[in-house]
Amino acid sequence: MANPLILALDQGTTSTRAILFDAAGRALAEAGRPLEQIYPADGWVEHDAEAIFAASVEVLAEAVAKAGRSMADIAAIGITNQRETVVVWDRASGRPIHNAIVWQDRRTAPACEALRAAGREGRVTEITGLLLDPYFSGTKIAWLLDHVDGARARAQAGELLAGTIDCWLIWKLTGGRVHATDATNASRTLVFDIREQAWSAEMGEMLGVPLGLMPRVGDCAGDFGETEPGLLGRAIPIRGVAGDQQAALMGQGCIRPGEMKATYGTGCFMLVNTGEVPAPSASRLLTTVAARVGGRTTYALEGSIFIAGAAIQWLNEGLGVSGGPQAVEALAAQARDDTGVVLVPAFTGLGAPWWDAGARGALLGLTRDCGLAEIARAAFDACALQTRDLIEAMRTDAPAAFEGPVELRIDGGMSRSAWFSQRLADLTGVAVGRATYQETTALGAALFAGVGAGVYADVEAAAGARPKTQAFQPAMGEPRRAAAYARWLDAVARVRSPANTHDNTHA
Repeated sequence: MANPLILALDQGTTSTRAILFDAAGRALAEAGRPLEQIYPADGWVEHDAEAIFAASVEVLAEAVAKAGRSMADIAAIGITNQRETVVVWDRASGRPIHNAIVWQDRRTAPACEALRAAGREGRVTEITGLLLDPYFSGTKIAWLLDHVDGARARAQAGELLAGTIDCWLIWKLTGGRVHATDATNASRTLVFDIREQAWSAEMGEMLGVPLGLMPRVGDCAGDFGETEPGLLGRAIPIRGVAGDQQAALMGQGCIRPGEMKATYGTGCFMLVNTGEVPAPSASRLLTTVAARVGGRTTYALEGSIFIAGAAIQWLNEGLGVSGGPQAVEALAAQARDDTGVVLVPAFTGLGAPWWDAGARGALLGLTRDCGLAEIARAAFDACALQTRDLIEAMRTDAPAAFEGPVELRIDGGMSRSAWFSQRLADLTGVAVGRATYQETTALGAALFAGVGAGVYADVEAAAGARPKTQAFQPAMGEPRRAAAYARWLDAVARVRSPANTHDNTHA
């Protein structure tokens, strides 16, 4: 193809979208559909897997049509997805045996707690790089086998298949010819040995997941078959797959050790590339696969912040600040400096590196002359200070990744604010590079597919198509920065639950 185009399918938690890119990384058109959330019980979250597939076909076709292009112009499809959501389906009919269980679902918490109480978490982390948490896919698969009539027996008989959403979409798009996932999604299942790059018989036995259910594990840039010609008008190669945060890491061009990105949405996911050797975490971060291309695996440390943009939304909805995030930002910018007000937004507990589900939010340091402006600034600062928590934990776990100049590349809703971007640089003490194009997750999937299809010679060439960044340098003096962080750590210590205060050396 003279001017090859790449079609990215971004299947997320609340929507399914397709974006058409050219080889320079420019978005030409996009299409999307909302995704209905299903809540069968308290703490349970499900999706209709068939509806996800139907929406995927629709948006892929619509994005190409909106651009006024033909399917003949498409060199490849790249898929990125909500990583830990899982489907189990009938091998013969292709029908799911149950709704997809979503990454947010907590129904397997008792199973995780039982394994933890039995002293198994250390071994789990050693093999998978993960913690025992219902967030990950493995215990969800076991739950489906144990709670859908006859499912475990059918699995043992080879009648069922399992996979994350990327795997399900590949199966459906290829007409059931390809049962495959990529190494990044596999690394989020609790069943994958991240060092051996293979399914772990020990983990399968521990969780009750027969390995015969599990897909072939491919590279992020590789051959995942072709779409059924009748779906999109012609057979299109699927040549790239990556979980959403790893796709964003690629979309931000973080392909070398020490390069890191943070995506600010409702919460925040931050990853730092640690190179070809997995970095064990003493700070309860996740050790995960960053990418696998050409059989070469690179790793990352990952930390998650539960509440980022949601803290700004809380000011809008809970404290009555009208006008959306922009109004909260305008208030924050008016606040007096160094008032000592600290918001710990532990509305649903604290994420990494604290992992304290029992912690609850608090507003500390209030004086009579404080108002909404100071609380608004504290909400933005909380996001920046939680980011510093992750940076410090990553620096401890992977010091070699921080030996050179450090830049945090950011994307997501909050990063659209230049004021917050500068505040983030000031409070973390590291340079911040704000992506000028925000859809880095879809772009990363397209870049992987471009490598797989030969549009780019390698990941280095593909990373050249990442969006330009606007730079923000720390301008705050070190004494002020240190004082702000000390206040934050003191506030976190005050809200942590007594049962969890031993879990992290920051406390």
